[in-house]
Amino acid sequence: MRRIVAQTRKELTQIVRDWRTLLLSLVLPLVLLILLGNAISLSVTDLPLVVQDLDDSTASRELIDAFRASLTLRVVSWPTNKQPSEALTTNRARAALIIPAHFEHDITRGDNSPVQIIVDASDANTARLISGYAGQILRAHNRLMSGSSIESPESPVEPAIRLWYNPGRSSKKFYGPGIFVLGLSIFPPLLAALGMAKEEDQKTILQVYVSSIGAFEFLLGKVLAFMAVALAECLGMLLLLVTYFGLSFSGDPTPFIVATILYAFCVASFGTMIGATIPNQAAAMQAVALGGFLLVFLLSGLIFPIENIPPSLRWISNFVWGRYYIEIVRDAFLQGGGWPAVWFQVLIVGVIGNIFFSLAWLSRRRMQVKP
Repeated sequence: MRRIVAQTRKELTQIVRDWRTLLLSLVLPLVLLILLGNAISLSVTDLPLVVQDLDDSTASRELIDAFRASLTLRVVSWPTNKQPSEALTTNRARAALIIPAHFEHDITRGDNSPVQIIVDASDANTARLISGYAGQILRAHNRLMSGSSIESPESPVEPAIRLWYNPGRSSKKFYGPGIFVLGLSIFPPLLAALGMAKEEDQKTILQVYVSSIGAFEFLLGKVLAFMAVALAECLGMLLLLVTYFGLSFSGDPTPFIVATILYAFCVASFGTMIGATIPNQAAAMQAVALGGFLLVFLLSGLIFPIENIPPSLRWISNFVWGRYYIEIVRDAFLQGGGWPAVWFQVLIVGVIGNIFFSLAWLSRRRMQVKP
């Protein structure tokens, strides 16, 4: 035990001595959390919509006002002597609303008056959202004109929708916990991998070979040191989640606390394993970027649901440690399910961390040859 504590103290001393690297490792996660937490958003607002009113009547202006009241669409006037397609090709708008002539006359007579909506579908997700919002606006306008509060006489069921956990549909509250996990998945294992690979590059590992410390004690001392760095980063980002993102614990915080300690062990063990098996700092950095960033960013459910990933790649997400921790963090800050909801994810994080540590130990178990 004393050798483990001595190894941990030695690693922490080296980390603190390089204060620039330590400062960057503590500040960069905060910068990452602020930038990505504000930049990533799947909700759209202020999309330009050109309107070509060929009727210029009271009814057509009321319809235009219905679109103008939307927070998603921004109405832009368009001359009647120009084709609406020009607005799409010149990127002046993402959609076009064309109101035909005799629009008010047809409505007054009780006839249908089709309104054409042209959507730029080069971005399929935005096109789908514009189509959905435009359909909702038109249905609401039709109900208002008919004086009815339901969809139609044939379907008298009116849904009463309640949004739970994130009623304001804030993207920051959804992506904030995910970026929090991403920061913990990148920087602590990167420092651990570089610190371990540096032992080989600078040949200081030879001093360990001739010492009395065992492979288990050597590796555990390193892992504990970088766990301390990970937990320090966690405290800084946690403070930012509470103050800047407006999040708070929704239920029992003990699953989050236990999972955070286990995840710090997991990512520190991952970096130590990479540095032990790849004794080159440049190659170790690339390996951490692949596992700590790319897999967690794309295959953990951070950006989009795992169910949307193609089946040929979805199975990989079962081995991505960040996936389980993201579910735990989101449950702690949004849903509040507690242990009954996330006990399995906490267990998986601990198991994966032990696998990483065991692989690192297997690569170093013959450090000393017993006489």
